[in-house]
Amino acid sequence: MVEELFRQDAYLKDADATVTAVEESGVRLDRTIFYPTGGGQPGDSGVLRWDGGEARVIDSVKAEGGDVLHVLAPDAPRPAVGTRLQMGLDWERRYRHMRMHTALHVMSAVIKGNVTGGQVNAEKSRLDFNLEGDVPTKEWVTEEINKILVVDRPVTPQWVTDEELTSRPELVKTMSVRPPMGAGRVRLLSIEGVDLQACGGTHVARTAEIGRVECTKIENKGKMNRRFIIALP
Repeated sequence: MVEELFRQDAYLKDADATVTAVEESGVRLDRTIFYPTGGGQPGDSGVLRWDGGEARVIDSVKAEGGDVLHVLAPDAPRPAVGTRLQMGLDWERRYRHMRMHTALHVMSAVIKGNVTGGQVNAEKSRLDFNLEGDVPTKEWVTEEINKILVVDRPVTPQWVTDEELTSRPELVKTMSVRPPMGAGRVRLLSIEGVDLQACGGTHVARTAEIGRVECTKIENKGKMNRRFIIALP
């Protein structure tokens, strides 16, 4: 099983690793800073460098056995098993994912409804809600989110047991995605005084890092389902 360095420190931009397996589409490593696609957040991209070679990582996905497969560009060279290499993130893209993901958690606290889906992207992100009654305007959502962001609240991980998560269903807001269980504990994300929910994604350390966001569009996706789209400048 790969050592997931991104869970220990989401701000790691580079680190060393050793190749443990080579596959047609990419490589597995003994440790990684690359977040694999999951929970609505895209997989990271970046580069792997070793003596005599360099390969572009175009995606990162979950693999069997708790590993991460670093998907390489089709024409990129493949390092051999046992090669010691340097990992480098496409940091600008990852950091925008971190800012967006935390902003979506704030939006889930601002809008009162069951979250039916969501997607993090570098430019625009969304959450879908089942809403009863009046639907808030995009102007109201924008201002309420930004009121919270400017306070600069700390964003920190917490852990609960599988049993505690089962007994506290309010900690799982997204109806379409369940947090991984079976390892004995589950990671929560706390935005002090604002939100607490299960999440394994990467996030900023404080809300002021996000900057100002704008709710740019609200789409009708069904009788009660509404899609709220936010964007960073």
